[in-house]
Amino acid sequence: MARHVLNRIREGVVAHDPYFECKTDALGKLGFSSYQKCTVAIRMLAYGIPGDLVDEYVRMSETTCLMSMYKFCQAVIEVFDPEYLRQPTAADTERCSHNDINMLQRSPVFARLAEGHSPHVNFEINGHQYNKGYYLADGIYPQWSTFVKTISKPQGEKRNRFAQMQESARKDVKRAFGMLQSRWGIVRNPALSWDERKLWEVMTACVIMHNMIVEDERDESIFDQGFDYQGENIEPLHQDPATFEQFVQFHREMRDWHSHLNLQNDLVEHVWDHIGNQ
Repeated sequence: MARHVLNRIREGVVAHDPYFECKTDALGKLGFSSYQKCTVAIRMLAYGIPGDLVDEYVRMSETTCLMSMYKFCQAVIEVFDPEYLRQPTAADTERCSHNDINMLQRSPVFARLAEGHSPHVNFEINGHQYNKGYYLADGIYPQWSTFVKTISKPQGEKRNRFAQMQESARKDVKRAFGMLQSRWGIVRNPALSWDERKLWEVMTACVIMHNMIVEDERDESIFDQGFDYQGENIEPLHQDPATFEQFVQFHREMRDWHSHLNLQNDLVEHVWDHIGNQ
């Protein structure tokens, strides 16, 4: 993490939560600074270590180290969530590939899809028009119109080539999560003793800071390739609640296996026409 990114996070956290301000106690003794509290939090997140391994390093008690880490995660979410965990726009969906069944049933992403709150996407594949984005998935997922799965035991060169490309793209998504794990060691370690809420806050804070680092390290030439980042001027998605009839219709369209197979077949032809046996 670059120094200016660290300072931006620290300043945002301090401005949001008075806990991180440097104060004096009733005897006039100066307390811990925001640098100490933020440093111990980031070290615990980055290395996945308990509070009693950093208490001497920052001269804080184990309890204070843990409290600093939890409050740091909460503040990062509350300050930076709107910018770094916003819902995808149509432009994001057009340029991104998205990647077990229990998680699917609880996913807010697919809850929004079923309510008709997904970004508006229109594209043409093999001469056919589609108006929904899709997510790359492996064989355990259902045949929904919003999934593009690999082909098990593909027959023929075209389907073999498509399976190779789909699985390659899915691996890229897994590598992205691998980068998150390598950067934030706390994500790799078991946490069965943690409260669910704290687990969510720790994981979410790590994702937000990971996105901040990626943005800071990103090659600026990406903006010369037609990727237009709008920042705070992004138009929000239309969020009117769906009626019951609309919900049923959206849900039926999302689970349509005919559309799933048609999209897969069109992508097989598209990949072969544009990439072939290269």
